[in-house]
Amino acid sequence: MAIFAIGDLHLSLGTAKPMDIFSGWENYVDRLQENWLKAIAPQDTVLLAGDTSWAMKLEECEKDFSFLESLPGKKILIKGNHDYWWTTVAKMERYAAANGFESLTFLQNSCVLAEGMALCGTRGWMFDIGQPHDQKVMSRECGRLRASLAMAGDAEKIAFLHYPPLCRQAEAPDLLAILHEFGVKRCFYGHLHGASIARAVQGWVDGIEYTLISGDALQFFPYKIELGVENPGGI
Repeated sequence: MAIFAIGDLHLSLGTAKPMDIFSGWENYVDRLQENWLKAIAPQDTVLLAGDTSWAMKLEECEKDFSFLESLPGKKILIKGNHDYWWTTVAKMERYAAANGFESLTFLQNSCVLAEGMALCGTRGWMFDIGQPHDQKVMSRECGRLRASLAMAGDAEKIAFLHYPPLCRQAEAPDLLAILHEFGVKRCFYGHLHGASIARAVQGWVDGIEYTLISGDALQFFPYKIELGVENPGGI
């Protein structure tokens, strides 16, 4: 059994929002399917780091969720900034159960144990907070991250965010403080596309390894998370 991660699939099988008009996204659904089937077995776990579907309402997710259900592995979804269909976990679980989407789990204020690891996370938010609304959203996201990590207990924690918690010019200090408080050593994030991929912070920073897992950054090949990785440089 193994753990994989990928974000920003931007599926639009049931909506008119084609992504293959953008450079690097040509035929991406077929590429994703081919790569997924090469790498992932039914007993594996895959964390989907937000922006999974372009659907505006939960009921419009049927074709996208059916596609995910057809792929092997257990899928754990967190919310992205374009997941407008996202509602309460209870409603999403009922929808999944009613439609036979047995391999989908929704992570919010919770964690999922896999291979002895606690998979934790939340959407996150933007750094350039300048409005009271932004601060309110960031505070809520910090609370959700804290709740997720707290549920993990003493298990080794891996954090997943949709928004990057830091970039080369700025950072989200409250989120970073929570990661350090709970002893997180690895943090995966998405959201960045195109030219922004080259500017992503990746590697070890202050004792945490950061990895960008947006779909186009990975060439639509799910990223395999190695177990028991240690900081090689003690940074």
